Amino acid sequence: MKKVTIIADEKIPFLRGVLEPFAEVIYLPGDSFNQVSIKHADALLVRTRTRCDESLLEDTSVQFIASATIGFDHIDMKYCDSKKIAWYNAPGCNSASVNQYLAATLVELALQKDFRPEDKTLGIVGVGNVGSKVHRMAESIGMKVRLNDPPRARTEGSGGFVSLDEIIETCDIVTLHVPLNMSGGDKTYHLFDDKTFRKMKPGCWLINTSRGEVVETGALKSALTSGKLNGAVIDVWHNEPFIDPELLRRIFISTPHIAGYSADGKANGTSQVVRSLAEHFDIPLRDFYPQSIPAPEVPEIIIDHSGLSRFQVITQCILHSYPIMKDHNLLQNDPGSFELQRGNYPVRREFRAYTVKLLNPLVGTIETLESLGFNVLAG
Repeated sequence: MKKVTIIADEKIPFLRGVLEPFAEVIYLPGDSFNQVSIKHADALLVRTRTRCDESLLEDTSVQFIASATIGFDHIDMKYCDSKKIAWYNAPGCNSASVNQYLAATLVELALQKDFRPEDKTLGIVGVGNVGSKVHRMAESIGMKVRLNDPPRARTEGSGGFVSLDEIIETCDIVTLHVPLNMSGGDKTYHLFDDKTFRKMKPGCWLINTSRGEVVETGALKSALTSGKLNGAVIDVWHNEPFIDPELLRRIFISTPHIAGYSADGKANGTSQVVRSLAEHFDIPLRDFYPQSIPAPEVPEIIIDHSGLSRFQVITQCILHSYPIMKDHNLLQNDPGSFELQRGNYPVRREFRAYTVKLLNPLVGTIETLESLGFNVLAG
């Protein structure tokens, strides 16, 4: 029986050696996928950098595509469906990673801009796998939260959801967690444009970890220049990796599309694509999960709560797990290495990989840390 031929992006982690007993596996850089290199492949394992459409897939033997990512706008679904090419993504694989990014962002903002989370309202646009986790996290650190998700509101009823206008007119911080929809009633392409920014509450902050094209670059620069926006946190960019240098200089926290790049999120994504491939081709890897995820450099956090507020303790724990300004400084200092920074991203473990030893704990702090995902030992 002929082995399945698989072309895999060489940057998909924890994959090498997994499929080789059952398939012929060829690893390529994401930008080396073309009609010639994939012509005789049965399956493609890709990331967002590989556009899977007619120009790539026509006249090839590809019958299966899996992307080790939460997004799937790089896959031409209509074309694949018309050619009976099965396709899969990895929904929710990096949702806890993006939530960790948001937690680090919010506490960093509170520290540097000297405000208390309980005095701010967070507007979440898109309340799926990621947005739902951000909702719980923001409330656990004391923020008020408003939610906007038209598809969910239509399905579940409007209770609990508000309009986009209410989000942008009333919230102090707005965070985007939507898919990139180029058209239709739920179009998100340039959802935030000049018209949207003009309606925003003066002094608002914008966080975008969804897709760069959801925010119109020129409009964002104008809003920052005019002071309509107090500032922005941007992880995803139009035309990345060739990002707008003027915009980059104006961003409070800027990172190279790595919000979902925790080692845990990567392991989840790889697990999901391997399992979907195993199901499709009847390979005995339906329960696969990577076993070699590196441990954090310092997995134990010891804090004496005496003299510290609940928020100070929570902030120490979050920023110990992810000191987000390190990523910001790297991109600001060398934007030309955007792809290199992504491809060689250091190990970042999520909250659940850390144990907090909390001395003299105050009421409520243990519960908050555990709700965030930390393991807590009180003494």
